[in-house]
Amino acid sequence: MYQELLDKKKKLAVIGLGYVGLPIALEFAKRISVIGFDINADRIKLMQNRVDPSKELDSTAFEGCDIEFTNSLDKLREANFFIVAVPTPVDKHNIPNLTPVIRASETMGKVVKKGDYVVFESTVYPGCTEEDCLPVIENLSGLKMCDDFKLGYSPERINPGDKEHTLSSIVKVVSGCDGESLETIAKVYELVVKAGVHRASSIKVAEAAKIIENTQRDINIALMNELSIIFDKMGINTFEVLAAAGTKWNFLKFQPGLVGGHCIGVDPYYLTYKSQKLGYDSQVILAGRVINDGMAGHVARKVLRHIIQHTSDVKNAKVLVMGATFKENVSDIRNSKVADIIKELQSYSLQVHVSDPHASSDELKHEYGFELTPDLTNDYEAVIVSVPHKAYLEMDDNYFAGITKPNAMIADIKGVFGGKILSRAYWSL
Repeated sequence: MYQELLDKKKKLAVIGLGYVGLPIALEFAKRISVIGFDINADRIKLMQNRVDPSKELDSTAFEGCDIEFTNSLDKLREANFFIVAVPTPVDKHNIPNLTPVIRASETMGKVVKKGDYVVFESTVYPGCTEEDCLPVIENLSGLKMCDDFKLGYSPERINPGDKEHTLSSIVKVVSGCDGESLETIAKVYELVVKAGVHRASSIKVAEAAKIIENTQRDINIALMNELSIIFDKMGINTFEVLAAAGTKWNFLKFQPGLVGGHCIGVDPYYLTYKSQKLGYDSQVILAGRVINDGMAGHVARKVLRHIIQHTSDVKNAKVLVMGATFKENVSDIRNSKVADIIKELQSYSLQVHVSDPHASSDELKHEYGFELTPDLTNDYEAVIVSVPHKAYLEMDDNYFAGITKPNAMIADIKGVFGGKILSRAYWSL
């Protein structure tokens, strides 16, 4: 398989061309023949015109790539090595929604042939690939794993907006259904991952490794968020405390903040869901989720209290929220906790304006019911710097004074303006 891919006698296909799938497909397409498959015809048209729908890559990323974008199953059948990179979200009750990955498995069941490889990259709980996805593929194809086709798992480690830690520079965890598949999958990924690969002993180990990467970060951020709540009651600035504590060589430098997006704020629920199915109710992991999911409300209530103390006409008070994406310098709004802040403020009848240099107003309207404010005013009672986009970092005390009333509060969630806001009340987590 490896040599035939290298000689372009066989093709590799990537199923799901989002922020994970497209970079993988393009990276492989620099070395071998690739089919990029997505069910969204509009996205396919954009990529055929060298446009990344996720706005992570520019047109130069498509140059020199042997790739064909399609939503045709017949074209997909031409491939022999399949990489599945579809999303794995949770529903409104934080229950894993396996619909995308099951549908992708159904697609695999329709196109997989004897001798083919199927590798999942979607973040799932340990056991999902073999217990949920594999039966779908086998039932539809009539083929058996290992005997007829090979199955593997290699969790994605792509960080949106990060131009330093890219696919090729991060060690890739790989796994397979047997020794032969493990080695072949490892060699294929070594074509594009300069940092090398780590061979996991089983598919379940690889799945578990991925899920705890983000769970660990979630819990550590939850600790920082809880500390920020405690220190706020003490009148202590959390970021000053962290700067002092960070002088110790083994202090872990996590910071408080909103935890949204489609990784840290989602993945732990996959682990706790599986844990509950096995009869164990998580204690620490779910406690961390409760704290992090509650931070948007904490920020909104802090701003509201300030407005009540300094404004007689609360219902006509204006609040500007700067940043609506789930993290800085990206356009992705999925699972943005900023939306929770806005919803909370609006529940108190405050007039909320929103700005963001990266987000799409139409997408925000469709997903959350609010739009970007085209023209900002100069009479805000509070400004919440919720996402520290690079464009915001150039602003100073004069800027914030120019758009706010004298008694206004500047709520700086990530503490990026610490010590720089002097003419207005300043608060950070």
